[in-house]
Amino acid sequence: MREIVLDTETTGLYPRSGDRVVEIGCVELHNHVVTGESFHTYVNPERDMPEQAEAVHGLSESFLADKPLFVNIADDLIAFIGTAPIIAHNAKFDLGFLNAELALINRETFSADRSIDTVQIARRKFPGAQVNLDALCRRFNIDLSARVKHGALLDAELLAEVYLELIGGREPSLGLAASAQSAGQRQDHKELNRKRREPRPHAASDEEVSAHAVFLVKIKTPLWTQ
Repeated sequence: MREIVLDTETTGLYPRSGDRVVEIGCVELHNHVVTGESFHTYVNPERDMPEQAEAVHGLSESFLADKPLFVNIADDLIAFIGTAPIIAHNAKFDLGFLNAELALINRETFSADRSIDTVQIARRKFPGAQVNLDALCRRFNIDLSARVKHGALLDAELLAEVYLELIGGREPSLGLAASAQSAGQRQDHKELNRKRREPRPHAASDEEVSAHAVFLVKIKTPLWTQ
C-alpha cells in the first residue's frame, strides 16, 4: 500500500483571495514504512510575500523570484503522487491550495475523498488536546530541533512519523516482530539447556495386571460384552 504524506507553504490562508503555493514537500510511505523517496520544490508565486507569511516559513519574495512556476513542476508533482492516498495535516487546506493551482493551469484536481486528515485522526484519538504538529511531535517524543520555521519537506517528514504513531503503524511492523523473535530465541535457549532424561517404563507390573483382572470380575454386565 502506497501513501503520500504532503505539506505546503503558502503566501497566506485563502487561495480564492489570491494566495499562492510557495513550497511543496512530499514523503512516500509503503505499507506504513518511510521509503526514503520524496518530492520537494519551491514555487515562484508570481506575487509579493506578506510579512506574516514570511515570518512563518522564512521564504522571501527575492528568494522565490528565480524558482519555477507551478505550471513547470505540476507534471512531476502529479507523477510522484500518482493514485496514492494523500495524508496531510488539515488536508482541506493543502488540497485546497493545490487544487487552486491546478485549476489555474486547467489540470485535473485532486479529489477530497482520497485525502487522509491527521488533524481529524488526532482529535478523535485525543479529544480536547492540542493537535497541531508541534504538540503531536512532543506527545510522541519526535525530535523537533530542526523545525525553527515551517518547511514543507521537513513538516512532511515529521508528519509521516506522527501519522504512523496515530495509526499504530510502528507496532505491528516492528514491535510485534521483535517480540516474536525474542520469544523464539528464548524457546531455543530453553531447548538447548533442557536436561535429557531416560524414558521411564510405563508398562503395568504383574501385580497391577492381576489386580485389574480381579476388578473386572466384579463388574456386572460390562458394556464391552454387550
